[in-house]
Amino acid sequence: MSIKNIRLEVMKHLEKDVESLIEKYLIPVEKIWQPTDFLPNSEKDTFFEEVKEIRELSKEMPYDFWVVLVGDMITEEALPTYESWLMDVEGVGQVERNGWSKWVRHWTAEENRHGDVLNKYLYLSGRVNMKEIEKTTQYLIADGFDIGTDRDPYKNFIYTSFQELATYISHNRVAKLAKEKGNKQLAKMCKIISGDEMRHHHAYSEFVERIFTVDPSQMMMAFHYMMKQKITMPAHFLRESSNKISTAFEEFSNTAQRIGVYTSADYVDILQKLIVRWDIGNINDLSDEAEKARDYLMKLPSRMMRLAERIKIPENSYQFKWVKPA
Repeated sequence: MSIKNIRLEVMKHLEKDVESLIEKYLIPVEKIWQPTDFLPNSEKDTFFEEVKEIRELSKEMPYDFWVVLVGDMITEEALPTYESWLMDVEGVGQVERNGWSKWVRHWTAEENRHGDVLNKYLYLSGRVNMKEIEKTTQYLIADGFDIGTDRDPYKNFIYTSFQELATYISHNRVAKLAKEKGNKQLAKMCKIISGDEMRHHHAYSEFVERIFTVDPSQMMMAFHYMMKQKITMPAHFLRESSNKISTAFEEFSNTAQRIGVYTSADYVDILQKLIVRWDIGNINDLSDEAEKARDYLMKLPSRMMRLAERIKIPENSYQFKWVKPA
């Protein structure tokens, strides 16, 4: 049987548990928070006062903070790309609507609230150029991405396990920075977004755990493949208006690293957490090739940390079109 067919068999085998995993990791629409819970209520007379408060508090946040918040929002707003990609993964029934496609649709519905609330908050803050942000968002969706997973469910679940934890870290750190500046509402908003990301991380990590129990060697090879080529962030084609694919993502990453929102050390830490979570060192019944892949993965964090410690981040801020100078 081909590798592709084996993966399809594994996905079909695990599908019987997807409904219970949806109940375990996703929250019903009527119970989960909505963007309006964190924004001024336009139906009330207090709306303009609440907007004024947002604008006043926004003046306290530095330039680099806004760059990171905008970049995070744009990444969240590119959700159509992520959903269409996941719906095309082998074993996800786009047409026949199996359990896996139900997961993707329900996961997307939860994620959709993140870009929604951040977008509205940025609009009300008065600190950003929304038209430039909107152009960047449209470019990012139009340009798509290539995360190196192809239609392989194993590689895609490795990617999402990693990426959801990375977004948890980013939103959680932004929440801490906002709180330090006295912006409690923004802090609470980013904190609750990070909570969603952590739940989603646990879900995708469990998908991987379950695959390891039935197809350990091929799952190990997929993990090895993804870490050897490195996890590409979903907004890696980020660009500003009038520019081709440019250095915008690199500059955004530099800014995030400069203010400690997401760093090279975090990347290595996520890898280490996944190795521990999946108990990579103790997985049995591996092929010779998978054993070599495991050895590579076990040694990788220390090697990558040595490289991360040598990285020099520019001290000066790049001037994005998205954010007005302080």
